Amino acid sequence: MLNTKIAIALLAALTVILSAVFAVRYYWTLPTETFVSPRSITIERGERFRNVAAALAQAGVVRSATAMILYGEITGQARQVKPGDYEFKGAERIPAVMRHLVEGDFVVVTVVVPEGLDVDGIGERLQLVGLACEGDFEQAARDGPLVRALGLGPLGAEGFLFPATYRFSPRAGANEVLEAMLARFYQVLTPQVEERMFALGLTARQLVTMASIVEKEAKAPGERPLIASVFYNRLRLGIPLQSDPTAEYSLQGQASSAATAVRIPSEFNTYARAGLPPGPIANPGLRSIEAALYPAHSDFLYFVARDDGTHVFSRSFDEHRRMIAALKRATRSGSPAKPLVVRRGN
Repeated sequence: MLNTKIAIALLAALTVILSAVFAVRYYWTLPTETFVSPRSITIERGERFRNVAAALAQAGVVRSATAMILYGEITGQARQVKPGDYEFKGAERIPAVMRHLVEGDFVVVTVVVPEGLDVDGIGERLQLVGLACEGDFEQAARDGPLVRALGLGPLGAEGFLFPATYRFSPRAGANEVLEAMLARFYQVLTPQVEERMFALGLTARQLVTMASIVEKEAKAPGERPLIASVFYNRLRLGIPLQSDPTAEYSLQGQASSAATAVRIPSEFNTYARAGLPPGPIANPGLRSIEAALYPAHSDFLYFVARDDGTHVFSRSFDEHRRMIAALKRATRSGSPAKPLVVRRGN
């Protein structure tokens, strides 16, 4: 009788063990079927893992919500899940599904913000990729809560939006995009940079203002420090900067040709006003910021552009006029120099 009871107990225990092994194999190690089309799951910030597991099971991404919860608790990964929009193609085991959630392998929209765009240009690019509405981003960047909290008013975040490649959730709004771009800029504003700004007597806005002008003027990367030196020399001597891109800039995003813009009075027109304009005219990249921090040592006051993107620099207006005449002669004679149309006032 005792042996029979032991045998029954052993059989029951074996049954439990085999059932557990089968359950682990079925729910944890066997992949689900491959889906005809990806199945989407959205995880909100702060959402309970129990709800995440239920959503995954309901969509068929995992075979069991309970198994998913147990796996998450046993491995400690339940608290490492990142919010976002996820797509699953099926044929994956629970460990693989969990890895996607922990690594934040969610659906993203990639947007490339090149150097030299202004707020309006960035807003247009965001709208093209289906992120924030252009008008919403411009409003947030000009006078949104984050801009006011950082003390960037009244001119807004122009100049402080760092050019880079960004990855956002498709549900990202204007404020989230703005926060990411500003965060990248303030990473550049290191203590060493702030120390250099202090040595030059520049505020952060003055730094990015100078860098934005260099960004818009420089075509050949190696000339950025030299172009910066021209503008610093003009500032030191009280000579108007006479930069076409400053005259062309408008807070309302209204574009006009340089020939027209330089004759229209505005606070950004450096033909009409000496000194730096009141704020940046674009969002400069790192190389232009570095040029504004470490300009070349020169006594140049003028430059004129060739059509290959490089410039001819001069120390006096007479020398500048001679360079202009030489470039015009080269144009008429078909010289390999191939100069551009001369910029006014430079």
